[in-house]
Parts: sequence; C-alpha cells; structure tokens
Amino acid sequence: MRLPAHLARPHARASLPRYFATAAQGRRTPQTVIEKVVQKYAVGLPQGKSVKAGDYVMIRPQHVMTHDNTGPVISKFNSIGATKIHNPAQPVFTLDHDVQNKTPKNLAKYASIEAFARKHGVDFYPAGRGIGHQVLVEEGYAFPNTLTVASDSHSNMYGGVGCVGTPIVRTDAAALWATGKTWWQVPRMVKVELKGKLAPGVTGKDVIVALCGSFNKDEVLNAAIEFTGDGVAALGVDDRLTIANMTTEWGALAGVFPVDDTLLKWYDQVLSKLELRTFSSASSGIPPPPEHPRINRRRLNALRAAKLESDSGAEYSSHLVFDLSTLVPHVSGPNSVKVSTPLPVLEEAHITIQKAYLVSCTNSRVSDIAAAAAVMKGNKVAPGVEFYIAAASSAVQQESEQLGDWDTLITAGAKVLPAGCGPCIGLGVGLLQEGETGISATNRNYKGRMGHPKAQAYLASPAVVAASAIQGYICGPASLDSAKLPPVQPPTFSISNIPASTSTATVSDEPLFTGFPTTFTGPLLFAPQDNLNTDGIYPGKYTYADDITLEGQAKVVMENYDPKFAALVAEKRKAFVPFDGVRKEGVVLVSGYNFGTGSSREQAATALKAAGVPLVIAGSFGDIFKRNAINNGLVCLESPELVSDLTGRYAKDGKRGAGGKNGELTVDMGMTIEVGMKDGKAIVLTVNTGEGKTYHLRPVGASVQELWVAGGLEGFILKEIQAETKA
Repeated sequence: MRLPAHLARPHARASLPRYFATAAQGRRTPQTVIEKVVQKYAVGLPQGKSVKAGDYVMIRPQHVMTHDNTGPVISKFNSIGATKIHNPAQPVFTLDHDVQNKTPKNLAKYASIEAFARKHGVDFYPAGRGIGHQVLVEEGYAFPNTLTVASDSHSNMYGGVGCVGTPIVRTDAAALWATGKTWWQVPRMVKVELKGKLAPGVTGKDVIVALCGSFNKDEVLNAAIEFTGDGVAALGVDDRLTIANMTTEWGALAGVFPVDDTLLKWYDQVLSKLELRTFSSASSGIPPPPEHPRINRRRLNALRAAKLESDSGAEYSSHLVFDLSTLVPHVSGPNSVKVSTPLPVLEEAHITIQKAYLVSCTNSRVSDIAAAAAVMKGNKVAPGVEFYIAAASSAVQQESEQLGDWDTLITAGAKVLPAGCGPCIGLGVGLLQEGETGISATNRNYKGRMGHPKAQAYLASPAVVAASAIQGYICGPASLDSAKLPPVQPPTFSISNIPASTSTATVSDEPLFTGFPTTFTGPLLFAPQDNLNTDGIYPGKYTYADDITLEGQAKVVMENYDPKFAALVAEKRKAFVPFDGVRKEGVVLVSGYNFGTGSSREQAATALKAAGVPLVIAGSFGDIFKRNAINNGLVCLESPELVSDLTGRYAKDGKRGAGGKNGELTVDMGMTIEVGMKDGKAIVLTVNTGEGKTYHLRPVGASVQELWVAGGLEGFILKEIQAETKA
C-alpha cells in the first residue's frame, strides 16, 4: 500500500507516459477528442489505425477504481489464477458504499481489502476518506485528457475535469489487475452544445435534470457525450462534475467537458492549496511540501502546451443544442429521472416531504454545502422532516467546517452521516419508508433504490433540497428571484443529425465457435417494460452481500420488478434438459428498450443466468448490463420487431409500462421460442393456438461465442494466463 498523496515522495508515483498511435502516411481520419484520448490508451492497434466509434479495442487505462466491490474482484482475481497485480500503479481502492455498517462481518471485509492492497502495493483509501469518484478527482487519478475507468456506473463524473471516465464491471476489473488491459467498444459520439448562460439560482443540477427530462427518448443511450458551446465556459467545475455524473442516468457511457481556461484555473487553485500544506516560505527555511504525484505544475504546463480538441469533420451520431438561458430550476421525479418538472409548477402542488438528503458524489462538494447553508442559515428543519447530510469526502467536510457551512447545517437540525454513499445506494440509516416522500441532491430516484419501493423520491439541487427541508414540502429558496428567471416553460432545445434507424439484421456465414449452442430454445416470458433497471433486476440491498450464492441470487432475481418472477422461472426450469453441445434450453426473457439500465452491478446478469435464463431479447440494452452479460456468458440479442408485436398483443393498452392485459408484471401466455445462433432466425410459437411467426435477429459474433464457451471473461483470462505460463 502506498502513502497518501500528501506524503508521497516526488518519484513515488510518476505518471506513465502515453503517446498517440502512429498514423499512416496520408490524410488522417478526423476524430473527436474522446476518440483521440481512447487512441492514446488503446493497445495492439494495426499501424495507422484511427480509433472511431463502434470499434472494439483493447485498452490499458491510466487507472481503475474499485470500491466496496473490491472484495468480489479479489475473489475473481484469485479464481482466474492470477498471483500478482500487473501494474500496481494502475488500481485504486476506495471504501465508500457501506461505511455505516460496523458489523464484524463488514469490518473484516474492509480489513481484508486493505491487507490485499498492502500486499500488492496498491493505493488504498479507507472508509471515511470519501466517495471514490470524488477521491479520484481530488487526488488526480482522474485527470484531463486521460482515460480512467471504475467498477461503478458513475465514473462518467470524471468527464467534469476533461477525463474520459467510463464504467467497467467487476470481471473487467479483475482482468485489468491481472493483465493491465480489457476490451471496450468505443461508443457512438454525441455532441451536446450548451448555449447562453444560466439565470441566478439555476445550477448544474438543474441542467442535467432538465436534459434527462427533455431528451428522454434514448437520444444519448450508450453514447459518449462531448459538451461544447459558449455556455460551457460559464459553468464552474463543480457544476460540470454534477452534469457529467448524471450523464449516467441520461443513458450515456461518458460525458466529457473540454479542457478550457475555466478548468485550468480551477487546477491552479487546487495546486495552490496543495503547495500550502506546510508553512514553507522563502524566509522560513521550511522546505516546500513534496510534489503531488499526479497534480503538479509539470502536468498542468503540459496540458496548456498541448491542447487536445476535436477535429473539424469529426463524426457525431447526433447534435443536441440546449439553451441554458431558457432554463428555470427543475425537479426530477417521482421515481424516474426521465420525468422533470419546472420547480414553480411543482411548488403549486405543495408536495409534503418526510426526508431530505444532501449526500452523494453528485452534489455534496464544498459549493453544494455552501449553497444549502446559505438557505438554512437562521432557519430550522421543519417538524416531521429528517434532513441528512454527508460530505462527498473528508477533505470536503474539513473545508466546509472551516468555512462555517457545516456547522450552519447542523445548527439547523441536519443529521450527519459519514462521508460515503449511504442513503443514495439504499444502505445505512435514514432510508425512505413505505408511503414516505423524499427530496434528494443525489443522482438516482429509481423505485426502491433509497428505501421502500412504495416511497416517492425526487431529485433537485442542494438549495432546493435545503429549502424543502425548512418548509416541509418541495419548494425553492426564498432567495430565488422569479423576476430574474426566464418564463416558466419547457427550455429551448433542438436535435439534429440523428441517423435513420438501421434495425435490419445481417446474417453471418461464419461458423460457430466450437462448443457454442446452435440453438437456444424454451418458454418465452415477456416483461412489458422499458428501462427495466438493475435495481429492478437485482435489488441494491443484496449487492454488497458477498456471501450470496448463485442459487441465492436466483431466488431474488427481478424482486423489485416482479416478486413472482423467480418462482415462475424456477417452476419452468424443472422441465429443461442439460445442454448437449447443440441445444441450450432455458427461459427466454423478452423485454423493452434500455434493458438493464442503471448501476454496474454484475449480479443483474448472473442472477438471471443462475435462475435459468440463458438468453435475453430486448429492444435495446443498457451498455453496462450488456457488458456484464457478455463477461458472464448471458447472451443478449435485440429485436425491436418482436418487442413491438408482443407489446401490441399482450401489454395493457398496447403500451409498455403497466404490465400485461390482466395487470401481471410478467406475461406468460404459453409461448415458446427457438433462436438459431448461426442465422439469427427466431421462431415464436403460441402452444395453445399453434400460431407462429419468424423473426430475424442479429446473432452474436465469434468473440462473444468464445467468451461463452470459456464460461465468461474470467475463464477466458484463466486460459490466457495458463497459456503464458506454458509458453
């Protein structure tokens, strides 16, 4: 384990040099800034290859962060036969999710993670230091024009400081520890142009809440967002971090702001604070503190000297324009980030709350706490309301205490929680109970995430959360001057350059990988729901219970969506015969669009597979879920046509979102399906009527087939390690 950054010697953590791939002679392919950064971290590219959206590349990121899920990653690391970390400077461990849990079991888990870090020389940040994403920004692991990944879906946040941050899953993390690299498909590129300037009282949180609500038809699903426009310069870095953080909820895999003067000046201020860690001066004789290994003058000068930006002619799949000057404060919910309402409209509804939260990596930085304190000063939390606060990091809390803002919140009646995730992930004290309503400055308000599935959760800026805690209902602060706000109407936005849908599947003549099924077949179950998220598939309360077996996962799969699902699948699987090398029998689950959106928990995939679901067909998938599925041998195919037909025939009112025609959440109409893996032909039969229809799906490629045969990425890496040992 290394010393913390403030004690590190100058030579202890020199950054690894990175270079752009050599371009072939002739005209270079125009690239976006995100593609250029990925190019810098790609390995094994053919000479002259320019990385573009859609490419599958092997990447060696600057850093990989894991948090409480480090324990399961260690298990995977050990199970694949690895004995040493490929590059100890690459991983970072931050304990932040279940920090309120002081049981012997959890403390032992934390101690084992720290011991592993010490053994392998990995940077380790204990419980209480802060939320991993905030720590990575504060300590420079997430740095402009670099690529840093994390086994957590909110690694998008690093884009607020010009770092391409993207989520990976636990198996990827183990692969990175063992080999220093993993695979990634470069997402499609979307340009989001921000114009104008925010009115007083409107924040970055309002921007992303409004974006999620205004562009809520999957416009940025599985995309990498590049923020541009004249409106960017006026956004502070904290606002950028908030916006980038919640591009995850918007559906994107990365959200990157430019490395501009605003950001560089912010880093100058950060560096000045670091340089004042001792009482050094020219006359004191006290030597200056050691140079920070990642945030230092040399790296900042290099950023200024070599500006990285998108090329003229770079390709984007979409161009979204959003006028910041037309935005009023917005509130997200209830229980969906795709629903956002202007605050003045919601105020009229006088929605009573029982809990308020100023926690999480989204909005618990120094400026957020200051904004809440300005509203709270001289006031008290309303009777019947509990107001919980937790700083994004110990450094944030220390600075807020020095400014007096932390004490202002406590004096007003706020309840302090340790720096960590806590209620945001549904862990610890202060969760929403059945029938309660809460307003939070966090990033997710999915049903059941912050407590009981029958609670109502809204999202808003820190100032609105504080004002609501004072009044006892959702409202804005008294300081919000309506005369300085634009008219209360939908903000001005536009979309252009959206390509036509190309859903027609292509049939491959390539032979199947040896050992991969030629056919998947079994009963078809239909979940008529778009955006069925990972909390619905595998509840967050089980995510960090590392002792749950696959059989245990199978018993709780889909619990937050349909508590009857697991028993239904268990009954059907009794009739299945074992895989014979040709036909793979199991329940085939069909659902709507953006299936598996949400967090990076891989149990959402492993629980389905363990329950007896070897194949999921959807209109589209959340990219992180699909990655988890591929890495764990769960096959995912897309068929908008099948989803449309099933919706029209069996969903209530012919629409997804309200269950079947009889109100059932999982539709079981006695259908069977047989899907050929060579030609993608899917035949759906209704047993009772004998009716059938054939669909054409795009089959999975050889690389996915090979991972399936190996038992997933973990098994594939084991083969690689064994091959290297024998060589």
